Amino acid sequence: MWRDAREKALTAEQVASPLAGRPYDLRHAAVSLWLNGGVPATEVARRAGHGVAVLLKVYAGCIDGEEEQINRRIERALRASRGRGRNGGKGR
Repeated sequence: MWRDAREKALTAEQVASPLAGRPYDLRHAAVSLWLNGGVPATEVARRAGHGVAVLLKVYAGCIDGEEEQINRRIERALRASRGRGRNGGKGR
């Protein structure tokens, strides 16, 4: 059944490749895309039917190319927390 679907949906070159060789490959591609797109891990896990711990264990190696963006987020958070005091402005 899956082989027939691939042959109908993909070009001959794509069918000859490992692209979407199994239905699971599409799921893996979607989860990887969502994580790399910045969707929070909690939401990706919910949509994928995983717990967050399992999601991160399986897909952590798929998250790529975000180091500079993450460093900027951390720097912004640090600057913002300095202005709020030690407890983050929570009034404890």
